[in-house]
Amino acid sequence: MPSPEERFDAIVLGAGGAGLMCAAAAGQRGKRVLVIDHAGQAGKKILISGGGRCNFTNIHTAPDRYLSANPHFAKSALGRYTPADFLALVERHGIAWHEKTLGQLFCDGSARQIVAMLLAECQAGGVAIRLDHPIGAVSHGDGRFRVTHGDRVAIAPSLVIATGGPSIPKIGATGFAYDLARQFGLKIVEPRPALVPLTLGGEELLFRSLSGVSADVIARCGRAAFREAALLTHRGLSGPAILQISSYWRHGGSIDLDFLPDQAAGWMIEAKRARPRITLTTLLRGLLPDRLADVLAERLGLTGDLGNMPGRKLQEAEQRLRAWTFRPNGTEGFAKAEVTIGGIATAELSSRTMEARRVPGLYAVGEAVDVTGWLGGYNFQWAWASGWAAGQAL
Repeated sequence: MPSPEERFDAIVLGAGGAGLMCAAAAGQRGKRVLVIDHAGQAGKKILISGGGRCNFTNIHTAPDRYLSANPHFAKSALGRYTPADFLALVERHGIAWHEKTLGQLFCDGSARQIVAMLLAECQAGGVAIRLDHPIGAVSHGDGRFRVTHGDRVAIAPSLVIATGGPSIPKIGATGFAYDLARQFGLKIVEPRPALVPLTLGGEELLFRSLSGVSADVIARCGRAAFREAALLTHRGLSGPAILQISSYWRHGGSIDLDFLPDQAAGWMIEAKRARPRITLTTLLRGLLPDRLADVLAERLGLTGDLGNMPGRKLQEAEQRLRAWTFRPNGTEGFAKAEVTIGGIATAELSSRTMEARRVPGLYAVGEAVDVTGWLGGYNFQWAWASGWAAGQAL
């Protein structure tokens, strides 16, 4: 016997950050909202973020810190729901927080507090949340969306795609959002892993001997540059600077690392004058971790005292240390990617409401959309801002 159909004002697919924010905003406006998720727990990505303390926003949020085929798309939502707005919500719920480097805000306690806050906001709006309910058929007709989930059927004039991207599949992430978007005729910008370690091969495998060594660098790819730590791994390159630059890197391209960003131009010639008896290895050991200094000095191929080296050779070595080129052969994939770049094309959506232009009542928010932020709380701020924007429009 078929299940009775339940009627709502809006159905939100996905109980992550963007979905819960959207549902809470709409529910508190008096809308009858249902949230459905196949996972048995809400906010799974929130729970594992920031080492379990959730880097929930960044005070330096600005549209130029997001990647998208349309770099202007994020301006509206980000401008109308800011880090200060989310911080006010955090403080209203009595959650203690602290600022780390580069404007990153974290919970003093646990990421569970952020999930509990969002669930409390949903409860305040009378939102129905159904977890552990696999989503079955989704259809649209007569101005209504029909969603089969488990043994139930829900109907609403509005449907929100908030199921994220395929990054971190171990927590249940899939490309479901893209399949659903395509079903309704929406275009997809090719999804690829972002904020992800890069892998090395060929000659660069020599750096595997340095697995576990990290250094403060400037990582560059095209016009993008980030100064943070880089970590050498048994597979290639990782650490914050590499995760950041990975969003800009494309297969076949290269990245440059400045291993000595604090050294002024001509510092090697100056070192030759001041300490002519020192070797390049000893000089670099004073500036970098010993193991890294040894490998870089060996690759530069300059032996003996600096005083016996031609100035031209020292200038070439300095230049190479300032822009040491790596040609990654890939990434560690969606399994290790913190987010997905690409997704539902912004050209299909209203930047103010997140509603699909060609399918009235269909919305997309959060990571499912082709808007990807830098590392450091920016992607959560997009989740809050895009979810809130849709929640105001439902």
